[in-house]
Amino acid sequence: MNKEIASSLPSENKLIDMFSRSISYLRLSLTDRCNLRCMYCVTEEEGKGGPVKLRHDDLLTYEELLRVVRVAVRMGITKVRLTGGEPLVRRNVLGFIRDLNAIEQLTDVRLTTNGVLLNKYAQELFSAGVSKINVSLDTLRPERFASITGVDCFNDVWQGLHKALEVGFNPVKVNVVAMRHINDDEISDFVHLSKTMPLQIRFIEFMPIGDSSRWNDETFISSDEIKQRLEAHGELIPMERLQADGPAQVYRLGEDSVGSIGFISPMSHHFCDQCNRLRLTSAGGLRSCLLHDDEVDLRSVLRQGGGDEEICKALLDAIRNKPKGHQLEERLKNSGNNCHGQMSRIGG
Repeated sequence: MNKEIASSLPSENKLIDMFSRSISYLRLSLTDRCNLRCMYCVTEEEGKGGPVKLRHDDLLTYEELLRVVRVAVRMGITKVRLTGGEPLVRRNVLGFIRDLNAIEQLTDVRLTTNGVLLNKYAQELFSAGVSKINVSLDTLRPERFASITGVDCFNDVWQGLHKALEVGFNPVKVNVVAMRHINDDEISDFVHLSKTMPLQIRFIEFMPIGDSSRWNDETFISSDEIKQRLEAHGELIPMERLQADGPAQVYRLGEDSVGSIGFISPMSHHFCDQCNRLRLTSAGGLRSCLLHDDEVDLRSVLRQGGGDEEICKALLDAIRNKPKGHQLEERLKNSGNNCHGQMSRIGG
């Protein structure tokens, strides 16, 4: 690393952006391919002819990803989350995860999955060093699952949840995108799960991401409204936040709950001032904000012979360009302009 690059690094090996936020978390989208076709991920235009997928050569190789992570860890990244698309559909992903966990000073490797293949891979993921699992699941009704995801495989996901608990993941986090008139009548059913199973049920506000997003005011339901609905079920008791916790506000519903309930509220309660993450898309673009389309082209850096210094510079450029906040409501109000990136490539 040359002196100019090295001197640009903050003291104490910490990455600090222009708004004094410490960046320690990198999300890697391993692929834009998925074995589901969820209604809020696949747009109407894509649904007619099928999403345009990246060619295999357009994806960063595992060797390229490992290079990036090694540099990022030396700069202060300690936590990596693997996303997609569906990360478990990428060939040889377990070998990559083992290599990832061998990187010194990388203390936390997590994975977000739709759960379809979790029953098959849960034990190997646990053995490979994945510390925590998030499972995306928007309904507990098999017929509705097929309607939302385009695939009739609810039982596969349900078995995967139980397998993850069986092999030792605790808690298993369940990500529920709350949508009015689509699945909001199941809020109490999900809450019941948190009382009887060691799951963290996380209600996530629906965000307008992607061209032709199905998001609209009538579909949106806020975290505050969900909390109000839960008042009839018992007291929401705040749980202690740990340093490695993400943006979720986490509660236990009553003293006798086995699991917990989380709320992620990017629309109604911004947590941008606490954001500590960068995203590397499956196309090799560095994004400093999920809801802003500005990217640093890291794939070109890697494939044009760039060394560690150039990777470092790309990471620093992304961090310097990290916005203070997403300002999504203002953009929607003034111009209808949302985030146009394809969710399956960004790794939301």
